[in-house]
Amino acid sequence: MKKTSFFTIIFAIMLCFATFFVSTSTVTNDSVSVVTNDSVNAVGEDIFTSKINYQSSAKSAFLMEALTGRVLYSKNAEQALPMASTTKIVTAITVLDNYDDLDTPIKINSKAVGVSGTSIYLQQNEELTVRELLYGLMLRSGNDASVALAYEVGGSVENFCEMMNTLAKKVGAENSHFVNPHGLDADGHYTTAHDLAVITAYALENKDFAEIVSTKTKTICKDKENSRYLLNKNKLLANLDGCIGVKTGFTDDAGRCLVSACERDGLRLVSVVFNCGPMFEESSAMFERSYEKFKMVELLPPYYYIKSAEVENGEDAYVGLYSQSSFSLPLTQEEESNINIIYDAPDKLEAPLEKGQEVGKVEIFYGNHLLFSEKVYTIEEVDSKLFKDKIKDILDDWNA
Repeated sequence: MKKTSFFTIIFAIMLCFATFFVSTSTVTNDSVSVVTNDSVNAVGEDIFTSKINYQSSAKSAFLMEALTGRVLYSKNAEQALPMASTTKIVTAITVLDNYDDLDTPIKINSKAVGVSGTSIYLQQNEELTVRELLYGLMLRSGNDASVALAYEVGGSVENFCEMMNTLAKKVGAENSHFVNPHGLDADGHYTTAHDLAVITAYALENKDFAEIVSTKTKTICKDKENSRYLLNKNKLLANLDGCIGVKTGFTDDAGRCLVSACERDGLRLVSVVFNCGPMFEESSAMFERSYEKFKMVELLPPYYYIKSAEVENGEDAYVGLYSQSSFSLPLTQEEESNINIIYDAPDKLEAPLEKGQEVGKVEIFYGNHLLFSEKVYTIEEVDSKLFKDKIKDILDDWNA
């Protein structure tokens, strides 16, 4: 841009001051809804009391919506218990969080050969990929696969278990402790139904984990003489509509254990039952009752267009306003009727306006409980048509 002369600049400044004192305008907020309720609670407080009506025979049981963490059923869910091979959920996601190339072949450590319990019959120095070992871990429940993975990723079983414990704390599982990667009964090896549900919900966000635990059958090492055909032990994959995994388990101390996940119409549920004889039947029943009672409700879509606001003294007469983040909740029909969405956004704004400028907010309440708050932004830039603002632009260009 060609620079303006010094005298032109001085003259422009004088006109700018004159214009300012003769004519100014203000932003009006005639449409703003002001929330003044002092009893508004912090986002995240568990203020929903609706649960499914069910009586589980399990020693401990827990059912939650995976994406929001809403609790739909709980029985002794904070009791620390052995969890058998459902431990391998933590093993798998610890591997996936700490290992990059799943398809590079590795040699099997001698200490992973002949591990007691369920096995995929690994041989010393045999080569499998980490991905193949993960399938052997989660479908066949191979204890030897868990040890092989522990040595490859952690260098030792002890170091790998520390990694498992670190991951558990990271995702909010505060009442768990792991001393082996396979789940055989051992002192100091325990979790809670609540903790394992939280870890599972986190693990399902990993696409490799989600793919593995939802696979019904898999052949690994298929180009070798010792190929292995794996059949997933989770019967719900075949018998429950929408089932997406995840892991069975059994030991004498733990009893029959099952962590399962199901997704229908955007509602992803995670169920945990410990020491439960009819573990498949009860988990399926809890899922069905949940889907009868709850649905996932999108209360605020992503990049939601809210309205147009009039722009005073702008090159454009109107500007669009929108919010960016989305917000959904599992709700009963009655709960949905008590949701209140308040848009605190002005009818008028004054130019100049920047693209993405914060101009208001949207709040979502359940009764008087604040559930969610998001800012409101302008969709586009609007230049001012006032002479004083144009002069300011000239000065900005001069100083640039």
